[in-house]
Amino acid sequence: MFMRILKIFGAVLGVILLLGVGGFFYLSEPDVPREELIARYGQSPSAFVTLPSGAVAHYRDQGRADGTPLLLLHGSNASLHTWEPWAKILGDQFRIISVDLPGHGLTGRVPGDDYSQLAMARFVDQFASAIGLTRFAIGGNSMGGGVAARFAIMLPERVTRLILVDAGGVKWPGDSQLPLVFRLAQTPIVRDLMLHVTPRFVFEENLRGAFGKDEVINDAMIDRYFELARMPGSREATLIRLNTPRDYYVGEHLDEIRAPTLILWGREDTWTPLSMGETYKAGIARSEMIVFDGVGHIPMEEVPEESAAAVRAFLGR
Repeated sequence: MFMRILKIFGAVLGVILLLGVGGFFYLSEPDVPREELIARYGQSPSAFVTLPSGAVAHYRDQGRADGTPLLLLHGSNASLHTWEPWAKILGDQFRIISVDLPGHGLTGRVPGDDYSQLAMARFVDQFASAIGLTRFAIGGNSMGGGVAARFAIMLPERVTRLILVDAGGVKWPGDSQLPLVFRLAQTPIVRDLMLHVTPRFVFEENLRGAFGKDEVINDAMIDRYFELARMPGSREATLIRLNTPRDYYVGEHLDEIRAPTLILWGREDTWTPLSMGETYKAGIARSEMIVFDGVGHIPMEEVPEESAAAVRAFLGR
């Protein structure tokens, strides 16, 4: 009887292992060659510049060449493409520069593998200098908002205006939950599998959690997130970044931000809740805040006309 039970147990275990291995290979996704991604997402008006650090930054410089320059930084797991609505709307009056931050988009993995907020702010400094920007307005969404604020604290002489769009960089409220990708990347075993298993539905789920307006999401958007995340080296960079200890330097130094600041926030944002925007508003002396009802984490894509109008008025004053 014991041997029979042992054989059944062994058979069941074998089936489980077989299903696990089969599931792994079914869900695993190969890297997408960088050349292929550049052909798809890096054509004109995209450009590339090699920085002193050795990083090759992917960026776009659009709009009115002699207009007030505005440098825009995207959020976690996104890319410069998130700013295209503003580039189209504001380009008649302003020079709109967007860049893929380290570990993201077509910039991808960088030498040194430092994806901390401080390292990203230094990357922005090198990038701006490389393309000849001296003083400029800077804005950022989510993670990029925290980097923009860090840059404004580090190099106030270079910042004319600061725009924070549902920005990170200050502490999350105690009752808020980290987005799915963050939780997966910090789970033992799962994070190792994420080097190979990054199914498309995870990206779709994250986008639906970020946007307050589902109708903005389409297959092309999901595919872009899904494919850019699989550029060689990018999954490794993402895991390093998501497992880097949280840095709340910005939240502890808000009173050092001297630039006039516009704070834009979606009232329905569950990733960086409205209370974080209120923290920024309370801590930055020269700040004003606009809240968009029915909007989630990415106002520049959810309500491009309204959010761009707020930026136009702010920069025009």
